[in-house]
Amino acid sequence: MARRHVAAFAAFLFLLLVGHCRGGKTGICYGRNADDLPSPDKVARLIQQQSIKYVRIYDTNIDVIKAFANTSVELMVGVPNADLLAFSQYQSNVDTWLKNSILPYYPATMITYITVGAEITESPVNVSALVVPAMRNVLAALKKAGLHKKITISSTHSLGILSRSFPPSAGAFNSSYAHFLKPMLEFLVENQAPFMVDLYPYYAYQNSPSNVSLNYALFSPQSQGVIDPNTGLVYTNMFDAQVDSIFFALMALNFKTLKIMITETGWPNKGAAKETGATPDNAQTYNTNLIRHVVNDSGTPAKPREEIDVYIFSLFNENRKPGIESERNWGLFSPDQSAIYSLDWTGRGNVDIMTGGNITGSNGTWCVASTNVSETALQNGLNWACGPGDVDCSAIQPSQPCYQPDTLISHASYAFNMYYQQNGATDVACSFGGAGVRTTKDPSYEACFYLDSDRKSINTNSTPPPAPSASSPSLPGQCFTLLLPMLSLVIASGFL
Repeated sequence: MARRHVAAFAAFLFLLLVGHCRGGKTGICYGRNADDLPSPDKVARLIQQQSIKYVRIYDTNIDVIKAFANTSVELMVGVPNADLLAFSQYQSNVDTWLKNSILPYYPATMITYITVGAEITESPVNVSALVVPAMRNVLAALKKAGLHKKITISSTHSLGILSRSFPPSAGAFNSSYAHFLKPMLEFLVENQAPFMVDLYPYYAYQNSPSNVSLNYALFSPQSQGVIDPNTGLVYTNMFDAQVDSIFFALMALNFKTLKIMITETGWPNKGAAKETGATPDNAQTYNTNLIRHVVNDSGTPAKPREEIDVYIFSLFNENRKPGIESERNWGLFSPDQSAIYSLDWTGRGNVDIMTGGNITGSNGTWCVASTNVSETALQNGLNWACGPGDVDCSAIQPSQPCYQPDTLISHASYAFNMYYQQNGATDVACSFGGAGVRTTKDPSYEACFYLDSDRKSINTNSTPPPAPSASSPSLPGQCFTLLLPMLSLVIASGFL
């Protein structure tokens, strides 16, 4: 009997860990406010070619929904703000909409989320009182169809829903939104739905470059950490700070268990003359680092290792959008489907910004530490490479081949090069905020070999280091280590 109890507990832990090890998801926003866009069928093929598994659209256009049938792409569809009045007034309106726009195409098209309203606090027409009644009517319609456990309902918000976002621990919702916010949060908790928010570090940088550095906005490993004076937590990027400001705002209202989902984030590839940060290089850097952040389940300082799902804005440049130049240039692709820049959606490589092709070799180049930066910059880069950068730094541990000379610049050079070679051997992968420089001279010496495109393994004769490696295992590795003994016990007990 005791053995069965132990096995039952192990089975429970196994299932719990499997859920925890799912990993964050990265999707794309497919807006259509542009001329000469490809047909939805062509867009669906493009998305599949990019190995993108999650897509957000902003309505329930039937041609788009049909295009994603049998693609295994999970679709988030939307109820526009203009429809909130009709959806909130009469249940029959929602029932008819579901019957005509969703049911004929589900489950061939894998619709997993419905957003009811979008950034309603930014709407020129006050529709805030309509959103929760509309959400309830959508839920009622889904219940009639037996889909309320398969399709999740929420609503998206801008960061403007906060009255304060800095420091993150002081994050607070604008009290003028309390009339709809509290019932909405209660609805989300009751239905296990996420709080959806659109976050744009670009605007924080663009609006206040003297206070928000470009490195901080782009997830650069060389950004100067910002300390929250209330918690002592250190923030190395604006994205985490914005996410945690939402978390603390939710916690202040006693909704700390709500999952946060980022339904829009990204970086413009082009802007007006004064928008100097809007470039393809910066857009690629932001989104590449974002994907790695999500895939590695880095979490945030307030919620480390917390998985978070994000949708990158956007798939295409949209020339019909009003506003400043950058508003029309957030896309990964032009309407003719040519890549403006490319992304590695696995989060484990890099791409050539000019050709859009994946880079796997260094072409006879290495990345070493610069002699023209401070020791602090080198140490920060070394710490990042051997930590979040997921570099195996065992070779620079005591008694290992690359430990001597025991200098910061030597150890940083080794770590920088490992990161550089593992992540596409591009300029971005050797930046380290200016602490890394590329060289065509092989920096290998004696028994210390620096990886390049022709060396697929290194230090094959080295003995295990006496001290732990400075690199930390990835989340999948940690999960496997935890799950294996649990699984063995469960199988031995006849539970699986």
